[in-house]
Amino acid sequence: MPKLTILLGDDHALVRQGLRRILEERPDWQVVAEVGDGREAVRCAVELKPHVAVLDVGMPLLNGIDATQQIVRKVPETRVLILSMHSDEGYVSRALQAGATGYMLKDSVGEDLWKGVESVAAGHAYFTPAVTGVMLDDYVRRVGGSIAVDRFETLSPREREIFQLIAEGRTNKDVAQFLEISPATVETHRARILQKLEIHNTAELVLYAVRHGVVS
Repeated sequence: MPKLTILLGDDHALVRQGLRRILEERPDWQVVAEVGDGREAVRCAVELKPHVAVLDVGMPLLNGIDATQQIVRKVPETRVLILSMHSDEGYVSRALQAGATGYMLKDSVGEDLWKGVESVAAGHAYFTPAVTGVMLDDYVRRVGGSIAVDRFETLSPREREIFQLIAEGRTNKDVAQFLEISPATVETHRARILQKLEIHNTAELVLYAVRHGVVS
């Protein structure tokens, strides 16, 4: 019987090593790649097509939620399990909208990680109890009509990429070279991002990114 293959994405090497040890206690499971940023996670998912990708939210270059969106689009057979320190509904909602099949809190890692991987690999949703409670509260408020649309959700995938790179301190020229587009195009996107988010400068953009868990 072929092994269940797993991609690990977290920007802390020690965390990846710990997760790998837990996962590979299962002889029928194999971690086929470890990556430290979201772009590498997408690249490895496309190349290796693992059964499950376990991704941290707060990765550099491309955060785990936007990486999830790209992986789900490019490799639909790969299921994504988000592993995060954040349990508020904003993170959970964005992860689900991006196509994640499960969402776990890092403080519940252990045997729960086995359960999470098994569930998403089988195509079933998996959430730790704290996250389930948040989802229920969020649903009740949505039914009551008390939640406004998050302006961040109005950004396009390209705008979210540029948003993160700027928030990480990269100049327009750096972003242009990284994404292989012109500096003028970056500036156009930047202006639209500021307009959509109703913020006025890079300092406010960075603060917004921190509050939304795009950067830490």
